[in-house]
Amino acid sequence: MKLTASIRWIFISSVRCALAAMLAGALLAGCASPPSGGVHVVDRNSRDRVTSGQYIVRRGDSLWSIAFRFGWDWRDLARVNNIPPPHVIYPGQTIRFTRQVPRAVTARPTPPPAPPATTTPPVVATPVPTPPPLTKPGVAASKAPAAKTPVKPVTRSASGWAWPAGGTVIGRFSSNGSLNKGIDIAGELGQPVLAASDGAVVYAGSGLRGYGELVIIKHSDTYVSAYGHNRRLLVQEGQQVKAGQTIAEMGSTGTDRVKLHFEIRRQGKPVDPMQYLPKR
Repeated sequence: MKLTASIRWIFISSVRCALAAMLAGALLAGCASPPSGGVHVVDRNSRDRVTSGQYIVRRGDSLWSIAFRFGWDWRDLARVNNIPPPHVIYPGQTIRFTRQVPRAVTARPTPPPAPPATTTPPVVATPVPTPPPLTKPGVAASKAPAAKTPVKPVTRSASGWAWPAGGTVIGRFSSNGSLNKGIDIAGELGQPVLAASDGAVVYAGSGLRGYGELVIIKHSDTYVSAYGHNRRLLVQEGQQVKAGQTIAEMGSTGTDRVKLHFEIRRQGKPVDPMQYLPKR
């Protein structure tokens, strides 16, 4: 009986050890190698692009500002809405957000206008011009006027970008579309805000909610940069600027403290500015 009990105990112990070894091996294998299939990688920045619905153009809008607001590349938005160069849009015009290019619609014959009931002159919609695109990265169109503000010598990164302001970075980029699409730089009220690279000013105003007084600069057909929460804007749409040129004064419009919100967008999608700016 004693020998049988000893053998039984040894057998049970051996089975337990074998099961433990098998379980540990399975866990290590699961940690050591990723699954071979069935994994769906999500580009979180893709959440920024609105792909349904529509927007009615208001006075002060441009194709650039609308594309920036809704996460689009301006060329895609123009193509989807059949907006030819020089990309002029009008207040009251409908901008659609869809991935499919709409089919051409045969225009209906326009009926003759009815005689005016009063002598009040008709209201004519004023077109909202969009600055023409640059032909090469960082190269300005020759006919566009240059901004007259001071240009400060700046250090550029290998990719050609310079810091838009001095100060501490207090907000970092997040790839989650619901969080920070750029970086926040603390500074003093009225501190100069500088263009981060050569380009053309395609938006200067306060029409984009959450950005306050905002400047958007187009550097090439691929990249634009944005500078938000300024106290005062010193450049106008259509002007050419150089890297290090003063474009605004730092402020707190649209936010709770003095800071510069700076973004770089590649083909309409936000990217981390810290990957483009020179190391400090």
